[in-house]
Amino acid sequence: MKKLIATLLLCLVVVGTFSSLTKASAATSGLSDAEKNSLLYVREEEKLARDVYIVLNGKWNLLILQNIAVSEQKHMDAIKTLLVKYGLPDPAADDTVGAFTNPAFDALFVQLTRDGGASKMAALGVGVSIENMDIDDLNAGIAAAAHRDIKTVYGNLLQGSLSHLAAFESNLAKL
Repeated sequence: MKKLIATLLLCLVVVGTFSSLTKASAATSGLSDAEKNSLLYVREEEKLARDVYIVLNGKWNLLILQNIAVSEQKHMDAIKTLLVKYGLPDPAADDTVGAFTNPAFDALFVQLTRDGGASKMAALGVGVSIENMDIDDLNAGIAAAAHRDIKTVYGNLLQGSLSHLAAFESNLAKL
């Protein structure tokens, strides 16, 4: 009887594992490579923005950096929802500030935090640069996306980045 129960449990585990793998495979099979790559890239790009703003806020204590860092976390969360839905790995699973899987983001983080550490004006200028980069990449992602949910999330993030850009430019004009 114990062998029968053990065998049944093993079968359930195998079927459950196969079912999970099939669902994950089915979820990602509908995405183009461009959509997959874009989602992974944008997730880490949003983390870059958040992390840079956290570091620069630690140095300059500017409310705009604090507020936009919180907003960038929401952007990250929105992309993570899509990663989970489509069964994609999370490149920003390590939430440590300054930790990235893409080496280009490592280098950008170092450069942007160094540049923004020079002055408050430089920190706001870094914000402008990051938001312009985000806007360009979100526009490219929207153009490449075939899935309405991806286009919708990217469109929402784009509106947020445009708002962030305007806020950084407005704060720069006041200095």
